[in-house]
Formats: sequence, structure tokens, C-alpha cells
Amino acid sequence: MSSIRPFRMPDAQDALRDLRSRLDDTRWPDRETVDDASQGVPIDTMRALVAYWRHGHDWSACAAWLDAVGQYVTEIDGLDIHFLHIRSPHADALPLLLTHGWPGAMLEFRHVIGPLTEPEKHGGSAADAFHLVIPSLPGFGFSGKPKEAGWNVQRIAAAWEVLMARLGYQTYVAQGGDWGAGVTTALGARKADALKAIHLNMPIVLPRDPTPPFSADEAQMLADLAHYQAQEAGYSTQQATRPQTVGYALADSPVGQAAWIYEKFAAWSDSGGGPASVIALSDIVDIITLYWLTNSAASSARIYWESFTGGFVAQRLSIPTGCSIFPGELYRAPRSWADQCFETIIYWNTLPRGGHFAALEQPTLFTDEVRTCFRSIRD
Repeated sequence: MSSIRPFRMPDAQDALRDLRSRLDDTRWPDRETVDDASQGVPIDTMRALVAYWRHGHDWSACAAWLDAVGQYVTEIDGLDIHFLHIRSPHADALPLLLTHGWPGAMLEFRHVIGPLTEPEKHGGSAADAFHLVIPSLPGFGFSGKPKEAGWNVQRIAAAWEVLMARLGYQTYVAQGGDWGAGVTTALGARKADALKAIHLNMPIVLPRDPTPPFSADEAQMLADLAHYQAQEAGYSTQQATRPQTVGYALADSPVGQAAWIYEKFAAWSDSGGGPASVIALSDIVDIITLYWLTNSAASSARIYWESFTGGFVAQRLSIPTGCSIFPGELYRAPRSWADQCFETIIYWNTLPRGGHFAALEQPTLFTDEVRTCFRSIRD
């Protein structure tokens, strides 16, 4: 089946009533024994987040926005793929495929849609306009949940190729960070004629066997990765080895699901541990709610089981590649290692602020990076 079907948000009233009931009946753990977040999200932070979720958050506003922006579903390789498709009013706009990561969603790009599709209304030039395709990864959001193993980043990249062809795009560019970087890199490795260039805000450049001596930038990346393994990687080890087990806890407890996700926004945004200073709390809770309503804790975690080893391996790409290095990212990719991976770097820039969730944290900077990177592809 190759049809493209419009998608409307399902009625969530019963699920939201159940959510409110579960939040009211939360059984809280005891307080942490430290005065920082070194044991996880502090209980006072979680109580405040849950109070907002229960009494201040309005999911209906997000649902209405999604219905208005343009949602679709199409079956590819036996799985329904949900995606946003927003065409620019400029007919000659450049098609751009945007891929999110975990614990993100297609909602990560909500604040860059207008600037990218109608740049003249947002301080830019109509010559920089894009048509946007923003799919939900398999197992995430309203995309289908795979019933068998095998949906790794390479298979997702192949599905994205089909999606863009099905939409009638004979040429396009692609962008991604986190798992989106893995998928976009895999897409670039496929060397499809239609794909003209890619842009990454978390370039995958670590050599398979890095050997000294290291430059200062290379040593810093290795130090960042060592910190990640020592202090941040517990979630990824669990999801890469036992996604089903953690799924039981997260599918049954909205507070557990919220803490699992919020911790990463706190640790990985360029915010000093206070993500609401750079991302609207409503945006964070919209993403948490999307995971909860679609019961996608286990299904989204399985991308780690499928791809964590093979999805973040540096490889040689011949496709034109642009990279934006945000200072609050999990690591800052050194140009020296990028030169070993990407034969044709068409754009490279280090930003003054922004972290792992760049499109949400710094939508203006993110938009400018994407516009500038792909400008040469239009010539």
C-alpha cells in the first residue's frame, strides 16, 4: 500500500483523564541524599514539573497545532510512518527532510517551521525557503511500532528515501541530530541521486580506533565521551540491552516517563541544568505527553537495541556535508576528525550557545545554520 493518508489527532479525553488520575495517585520516592542532580532529577523539581503537567499544561493546544500544520501517514516496508509535510508558498523552495532523535519528537522542529518555509516573514530571504518533511521515527509518536526486529538506522534511511520519492521530490537535502544524525548519515551513505547534501548538528566522527597524539579538540571530545559513559549513559545501556524491561515501568508510570525524559533535557540542553530557561516548559511537557499518550516508551527505546553500536560509527561520506557545532552538545566534534569522515564539507561553524536540542533551544541560530549550509546547493 503506497497511498498517503491525512492524519488527524485521535480523541485523547479518556487517556488524559487516566493521566490526571495517575498523576493524582503518584507514589513518590524518598528525597535524594545530595543537594544537586547527581542522583537524578531532584524530587522538588519533579513535584513542580508534575504539578504543571497536572494543572497548567494544555495538550489540546499542541493537538490543534499538529492538526493545523499538516499531518500524514503512509505505509513503507510494512509499517505506518507518520510525518508532517509543510510546503512553502514558494514553489521553487528546496525540499528538506528533518529527522529527530530521542527523547525528542517531530515537535522539536515546531519553532523553525515558519522561518524555514517562509523566511521572508522571519528576517530572511525568500530565496532560502524550504519545503519540509518531518517524519516520526518508527516506534515514536504516531508512527507504527515495529512488530519484528530489524528497524535499525539503515532500514529507516531506506524508508526515508521511499517517503521522499513518494512525495514526488526528485531532489532534496536532509538534516538531523542525535538519532536523526545517525539516520541522516546512513541516508548519505546510501548515495541516492536525489539527496544532494546533508547537515548534522551532532556529526558522527569518532574514529574506530583513535590513536594519540591528539589535538586539544580531539582530546576534549574524548573527555566529553568519557564523561558521558561515566555519568550519562545509564539510560542508553538499559535501552540498548533491555528496552522491554524499562518499558514496563515507563508505560505504567507517567511520573517515571516524565523523569526519564526531563532528565535529558536538563543534562543535555545548554541551560546549566535548568532547561526551562532555554526551552518553554510547555514544549518539554508536550513531548513528554506525546510519549505517554502513544505508549511509546518501549518502542522508542528499541532504536538503541537495534542501532546503538552501528548507528554512531564514523564512516566515510562522499556527499556534501555541513556541520554546526553547538557548545552544549554531548561532545563537540573536531574538524580534524570530520575531515577524515566527510570528503566534501560545504559548511562548518561553531556556535556561541545551544545544546543537544538545538532547534528547540536556539531556533533562530538553528534556522540560520540550515539556511547558510544549504545555500550553495541551490546555486
